[in-house]
Formats: sequence, structure tokens, C-alpha cells
Amino acid sequence: MLKGSLCLAALASLFMSGTAFAQEKIKVGVTATLEGTYTVLGEDGIRGFQTAYSAVRAVRKLIEQDKVQILLSPLSGDEGIAVKNFAKTHSELTFVNAASGAQETTYVDPAPNFFRYNMDGAQWQVGLGKYAYETKGYRKIATVGEDYSFIYTQVFGLVLEFCGAGGKITNRQWVPLGTKDFASVIAALPDDVDAIYLGLGGADAVNFLNQYQQAGGKAHLLGGSIMVDQTILSAKGNAKNALIGTVAASGQADTWEDPGWQAFVKDYQAAFPPEKRFPSPSLLATNYYGSTMALIMALTKVNGDLSDNQSKLKAALASLEIDAPNGKIKLDANRQAIGTNFVTEVVDDGKGALFRNRPGGRCPPRWPSILTIPTFGPRSNARLHSPRE
Repeated sequence: MLKGSLCLAALASLFMSGTAFAQEKIKVGVTATLEGTYTVLGEDGIRGFQTAYSAVRAVRKLIEQDKVQILLSPLSGDEGIAVKNFAKTHSELTFVNAASGAQETTYVDPAPNFFRYNMDGAQWQVGLGKYAYETKGYRKIATVGEDYSFIYTQVFGLVLEFCGAGGKITNRQWVPLGTKDFASVIAALPDDVDAIYLGLGGADAVNFLNQYQQAGGKAHLLGGSIMVDQTILSAKGNAKNALIGTVAASGQADTWEDPGWQAFVKDYQAAFPPEKRFPSPSLLATNYYGSTMALIMALTKVNGDLSDNQSKLKAALASLEIDAPNGKIKLDANRQAIGTNFVTEVVDDGKGALFRNRPGGRCPPRWPSILTIPTFGPRSNARLHSPRE
């Protein structure tokens, strides 16, 4: 799945365009998926990366090292597992996760030189199952999800809370990435459920919504973190309107009134013309931004010292707590993010733009992920049970 753009750049070149600097450069590779189903997600991830760069020109003094190799990657779940495994073969290097959220990346046999400053897919569903059961009154739901690791993690997070509260998942359907025809999936959805959970993203999400509306679907919807995201809420056409009123959970909320979040949104909007961005940053842009800032803060903390296989940098990354746009984030013993989650409802701003907002209010509720581990069970390297089972 690691297709698209491999943006291998020197930090010096990106930070100091038009400015004289030492010939030695700290080189950082950045990847994002820019082909296929997740193209639109990858594009906004890169916008978040570029927005972070524009804010940190003071780092120029660090650009004095030679042959430094740091990778900020990747975007999506299966890619994250692959990069984690690759990191184990290059213990001398440092890998900072860009946005991927598969649970297995940091839960099962993690790499000591791989750092993730965004929560995983299960953490991003904290609060959703409880809200669906206790507040919305849902007792039976069906799920439709893409057949890969990140969505398994998302459904796992939902099921853990919802079924733990007494709810039941009566129908689960898994579709390949890039599915264009959802007719058989829609026809198989049961009529006696209170809601349908959609773990889809990119073109898959838009295709499903278009076909679901055409089929006359009227069920309540619940959304995964990339289903209810600006990558979908800003899509062309009327498909997105089916999401109005949809309750979802994610690591951010568009209308949060926190000053740090509002400042980030303004920086993002100012960095790109309206036709080249979304009305508000997507989750991918926020993740890339936070990961980039964490790397820069750690480099600053160690004054660019990358000796001894970058041991000082790795120690700094492991102990760092960042005040990210979407809340404070620190890492656990597996170098996995512990942060804040948001339960939201899709609303129309009255001008045709859709945003994630707190159900019944302007500011979203915060559901802190207060676990000292990145998942919902005792830490071990035992086999995880797939949500397919």
C-alpha cells in the first residue's frame, strides 16, 4: 500500500529556502499515499507537514549534521506495520509515524526506534460505543468496513465499548479497498438495526454514500475516524449530506474552541489557497503536523546531536510531551501516543459546509484516553483477536 509520493527532502532546504546555510543537512524522508482510494487523505497529510515546516524556521541552527536519516512515515495502517518492521532492521535510524493508526504497529512487538504521536484506531473510537448505547439508545448495529488493519482496529474499539455496555453487532461486512460497487453490501444490510457503522474512507466512503442514498437508505449512521473527516465532509456532490447527524469519534473536532486548535486552523488556512485545501484540517493533516513538530522539538532539545546511533534523539522523543493542536500528547512505554479523543456529530454550518461538532453544542466533549497502554487490555505479545471473529 506504500504507493504514491516519497518526498525525500533536506530539512535545511525546506526550512531555509533562499537562506544561506551549512552544506551539511539533516535529511528527513516523508511519505504519504497519493494514489488510489486514499489520495485525498494523503494530500491533506502533506499539507499538515508543510504547515508545520512553515512555523519552525528557528530550527535552522540545527542543520549542521551530515548523513542523518530520519523517516516521517507513513499515512495508513498496513503501511505502519510494514514501516515498524523495517525499522527493526535499521536500529541506527529514527522513525516517526506520520499518521497511521493500526493497533498492531505499537502493540505487538514494537520497534524501539519507532515513535507514534497519534493515537491508534481503537483509541480514536473511545466514547463512541458508550455514547451510541447510553445517549442515542442504540441496541443493535451493523458494521461495514474496509478489509485492512486500521479499520479492524477501529471496529475493535467500537465493539469493545458498545458490546461491553450491552449492545450487539448483528451484521459485519468487509470490503476490499477500492470497492466501487456496493450494491450487494447495501442489499445485505439488515433492516432491524438501530444504526450502521461505517469504517470507510476516501473514495470508498463517497461511493458507498452515493449508492446508499440511491438505494433509499434511511438508517442512522455511526462513523469511523476517516469516514467523518474533512476528506469526506468536503467532497463534491451530495453524497456527504447523508452524514448530517452522524455521530463519530476521532482525535479532533472541527469546531473546538481551544485557542491552540483555532490557531492551527488559521495557520492551515493561511498556508494554502481555499481551492487547495479543506475548510478545516483533516485528521491526517493534524497528525502529520503533530508528528513533524514532535521531531523538531526533540531535535531542538538535543541541539541536533545525532551521535551514538541517534540515542539522544530517541530518548528525547520517548520522553517528550507535546502541546499539539488537538490536545496534549505523550508516549507510553511502547512509544505510543496517549491523548484526548472527541465524540462529535456532523452539522451543516448553514452555508453548505459540514463540520464535526459536539452533539447539541458548539464545543465537543473530551474523552481522555487515560490508559497507560495504547490499547484496551493487558500488554503482551499474545495474538490479538481480529474484530472479524
